[in-house]
Amino acid sequence: MARQSPIHAAAGDSPAVRRQDPPLYEARLWPNRSLSSRGFRWVMGGAAAMMALPFIPLAGTPVAAGLAPFALGALALLWLMIRRNYRDGRLTETLRLWPDVIEVERREPDGRVLRWSANPYWVKLRLHPEGRPENYLTLEGGGRVIELGAFLSPEERVALAAQIEDALARARRAQPR
Repeated sequence: MARQSPIHAAAGDSPAVRRQDPPLYEARLWPNRSLSSRGFRWVMGGAAAMMALPFIPLAGTPVAAGLAPFALGALALLWLMIRRNYRDGRLTETLRLWPDVIEVERREPDGRVLRWSANPYWVKLRLHPEGRPENYLTLEGGGRVIELGAFLSPEERVALAAQIEDALARARRAQPR
């Protein structure tokens, strides 16, 4: 299955951005952050200590001088990759649902804000259990298909789909006829 396009920036603010009434349902999603700042220091310190161990018997030899740039490069690469992971972790998606509008706001790590909105009466929530990624979650409405919670685990997407489906049913019942 081809992946649907990500949320695109809307021209101007969506109607939901200007709303003052509380939504019927709101979910804020973000990637898992399993390594705290303190844990980061421990990982870097442990990696540096483990890389220093082979240098003890080689201290003062030309071999140690030849290996040192590689060990420092590996530490620098580890530091850069973990920092990149922290930066990517600033991604958030917020779904808000009112009886007359559903909005998804995605804040990218670089600061861009992307929005999508549609009438919840016509929105279709789809959970695709087959294919890659497993339990791929999409919202379709307003002439577009967007993915939701791509960074969540398959089990989390199933639970989120159930919550959103329930909220959509409540919003449809609350819509004036």
